[in-house]
Amino acid sequence: MLVILTAFVTFMITTFSVCSYIEKNPKEINSLDVVNVGSNSSLQKYLKNIKSTIEKYYLWNDDIDEDKLETGAICGYVEALGDKYTEYIPAEQMEEYTEDITGNFVGVGVYMIADEDLGRIIVYYPIPESPAARAGIKSGDMIKSVDGVEYTTEQFDVIADNLKGEEGTTVNIVIDRNGEELSFDIVREKINTNPISIKLLDNKIGYLNLPSFDEETALDFKEKVDELKSQGAKSLIIDLRNNGGGIVNEATEIADFMLNRGNTIISTVDNKGERQVTISEKDPIITMPVVVLVNENSASSSEILACSLQENERAKIVGEKTYGKGIIQTLLSLSDGSGLKITTEEYYTPKGSKIHEVGIKPDEEVKLPESVKSVYSVKEEEDTQLKKAIEILK
Repeated sequence: MLVILTAFVTFMITTFSVCSYIEKNPKEINSLDVVNVGSNSSLQKYLKNIKSTIEKYYLWNDDIDEDKLETGAICGYVEALGDKYTEYIPAEQMEEYTEDITGNFVGVGVYMIADEDLGRIIVYYPIPESPAARAGIKSGDMIKSVDGVEYTTEQFDVIADNLKGEEGTTVNIVIDRNGEELSFDIVREKINTNPISIKLLDNKIGYLNLPSFDEETALDFKEKVDELKSQGAKSLIIDLRNNGGGIVNEATEIADFMLNRGNTIISTVDNKGERQVTISEKDPIITMPVVVLVNENSASSSEILACSLQENERAKIVGEKTYGKGIIQTLLSLSDGSGLKITTEEYYTPKGSKIHEVGIKPDEEVKLPESVKSVYSVKEEEDTQLKKAIEILK
């Protein structure tokens, strides 16, 4: 299913079947010169022939937008690779695109999920203290319309764009909550995305929910763990369920907090077959027992963190087999200001096992009961996966 984590803040572009998450730190955007096609190129000749034919016969010749046609040609060329994770980003979208990746937005502050089965866009997670949370938007709310316009999963990018706007402006959101239609007028604000939520459970177990790996998620994770420690936490549950991924460096840094110096976190292989190993560079600063929760929507960076802790015997994994997105995308900036997000590497577990299209099998496979209507909104009393994690730590 299509699971695109985003914020009404805007969309963080994940593609998880689907997801289009940039898996490299977006601060490390490389430079790539535009290559000129030679005059004898068959492609160039063919396009020139198509162009002249359009100019000669097209009915609305005066309305032709050359820039739009060129962009469309480039997008089609890249799309023909058949890789849903590789895409061309026009110059006018690059600034917005990189802002989306880092998690710095202006909006109302919720993550959304496009559910293909329902054909609707669902609120996954309102960011704490955000305008959406203050207005009363809740997880599981089905979005019916934005400013009077209805959207389906096919218009996910459009709804994300329309939810954005200038700071201080108002957007109307109509949602369906268990058959009841509710309308919210929400004022857009600058959102400091802080998706990690925490609570102290019984038996001094600290619980952290990580919906995505954004810029500075690792720092936020450390601060939240310290907060739980101050409350008396003696063990941790890290909830990566429905986490579609994000910035790889943030996941590896969190792993580094818990692994021994020299432990392998992941290894990556590029198109030349060259392997690069990422190892833990510091002594662990988090030493308490850990259980990680995963499900079929845990992908990419989530899988990196989960497998690194699992295969180094640092944590037990509980839940269901993960999604299986074991490839990394790098965002390259072209000399004209446009960009190319391209699949550049495949990554493997510390012991060298394949993840892509395979997934990670939990140590304790636990399914949610049939009474659970949505994996995105599970009541604690029905959460058999969380109960199993608590049982292990007890």
